[in-house]
Amino acid sequence: MATGNFAPCQQQGALSARTRVVNDFSIKISTVNGSGSQSANSVLMKSIFGMGVPVGGKNLFPSNIAGDPTWFLIRASKDGYAGRKRDSEILIALNPETAEADLRALSPGGVIICEEALNHSLNLDRVRDDIFFYPVPFEKITGTICPEAKLRKLVKNMVYVGVAAQLLAIDLAVVENGLRRQFSSKQKVFELNFGAVKAGFDYAQANLVKRDPFCIERMNGTAGKIIIDGNAACGMGAVFAGVTVVAWYPITPSTTVIEATKDLLKKLRLTPKGKATFAVVQAEDELAAIGMVLGAGWAGARAMTATSGPGLSLMTEFCGLGYFAEIPGVIVDVQRAGPSTGLPTRTQQSDLLSTAFLSHGDTKHPILLPGSVKECFELTQAAFDLAERLQTPVFVLSDLDLGMNNWISESFDYPTKPLDRGKVLTAKELERLGGEFARYRDVDGDAVGWRTLPGTMHPKAAYFTRGSGHNEASEYTEKPEEYQAIMDRLARKFESARQLLPAPVAVRNEGAKIGFLAYGSTDCALCESLDQIRQRYGQQVDYMRLRAWPFAQSVHDFVAAHERIYVVEQNRDAQMASLLKIDLAGGQAAKLRSILHYNGWPVDAEFITEEFAVKEGI
Repeated sequence: MATGNFAPCQQQGALSARTRVVNDFSIKISTVNGSGSQSANSVLMKSIFGMGVPVGGKNLFPSNIAGDPTWFLIRASKDGYAGRKRDSEILIALNPETAEADLRALSPGGVIICEEALNHSLNLDRVRDDIFFYPVPFEKITGTICPEAKLRKLVKNMVYVGVAAQLLAIDLAVVENGLRRQFSSKQKVFELNFGAVKAGFDYAQANLVKRDPFCIERMNGTAGKIIIDGNAACGMGAVFAGVTVVAWYPITPSTTVIEATKDLLKKLRLTPKGKATFAVVQAEDELAAIGMVLGAGWAGARAMTATSGPGLSLMTEFCGLGYFAEIPGVIVDVQRAGPSTGLPTRTQQSDLLSTAFLSHGDTKHPILLPGSVKECFELTQAAFDLAERLQTPVFVLSDLDLGMNNWISESFDYPTKPLDRGKVLTAKELERLGGEFARYRDVDGDAVGWRTLPGTMHPKAAYFTRGSGHNEASEYTEKPEEYQAIMDRLARKFESARQLLPAPVAVRNEGAKIGFLAYGSTDCALCESLDQIRQRYGQQVDYMRLRAWPFAQSVHDFVAAHERIYVVEQNRDAQMASLLKIDLAGGQAAKLRSILHYNGWPVDAEFITEEFAVKEGI
């Protein structure tokens, strides 16, 4: 399956329907960090999307500035599977350092498109004899179309887009349209890049014989859908929720949450005279950022920050203040691999336990767990309402995979409900109450006191906010019974949150004795794994996706209805299982078993399926 006299893809004809692999494969693009390949990768992925084929992209990049290996994975899936596929069928190899290892990892019968000179220097065509080889003189092609040497490194990437498009039978007009949208305001940039795409396409058409079975055919799997990353969706959700104060400190992988928020605010939150009605402040560190958020929330603004694990650690004491003084605020945590600096550009779900009890003392924080980019949009919106309804910091836990990678999604729904500002007393309401106001008194039985906002023109509106011991009238106290009364009410408030938080989503099959629990970005791999379990082992299982903590009663009911429960998560210490064990009554916790993935790469369906089979002994 090596090289030969190559002919146009359109003339292949001989591949039978049985051997052809249509709209169901993964492409691995291997480059060097800082080589400018991101635009080309995006164009190739969006071209497949433009052919109507469900597709997603995952950028596996190092944390250094330039020089280390980078992989971009494009998965086309006619069935809509969106998780990382363990093995790729097509390799575009442009990094000499990893070319041989990447080639050895290819699925049998796979394809490699590589620099012709790279093949000669490394003898790649001798590494395996079960792979289709397509060596291409990228450097020579680029030299003929781009006279400026400093631009050739960038333009070369577009050449492989053209080669791949021709070999996979992607309509060149679709690629052209995608490039026009990407460079809509830069005609000369478009012309240079499309010239490179066309050169690669023409070379493949004239010199390569299509022998492999992989191709893209038009389908209608993307109608009405979008491609977006979770961080951008969180930013959109914050803007639609009415955020007016954003305080932050840059940290991978959460920075683009704030960038997306800021860009939308600049477009949508200006007066007719161009004056901003919002504030976005880059603080000196995460400690200052969360302090600003709580100060703004106390003053009545809708405020947020975004961070990752190390930043969250710095916010610990302020988050305890927010809990005890009952101040609303939203914290978006885009999780990465820890501990310490860890792997800043790898994904995990390892902040769950620390976030749930963030701060010293008895502290519990509501957590929202989006499982898709659409839920990043929706649950970030919901977090602002919940923060003000419950008068407490609310956390949205995403992760690097969900936050920074490209996902196909249904279009987002425009919000129709008014903002829920919670229990806020106006001057008129205070007057009607005869001035009877105690900030931390539970008068309605929901464990949430009424608050006033600074500037409320009534002599009884003021109260003292403190992180030290206080009673229901917000007066300083060290009396044991008064302190305990506040702590007991806070515990009741946390319990009341169970009815307010987003409910879990369950898929049930009649007679299933085994159940799965998962959350966040693990959902996409688990959904695919459940299909594999049914097809390979004939097992019908149930699945519940958790969307919030504290857990709803339906989570308890789900566990009670099954003999065994597998909790699938992306951390070493079974953090979600630990939270469940704290919550479950009686012997229910003994039903829990863990499937844990924590090497920094997004979990894949095969891993879950194999772990399940081993644990079940099948």
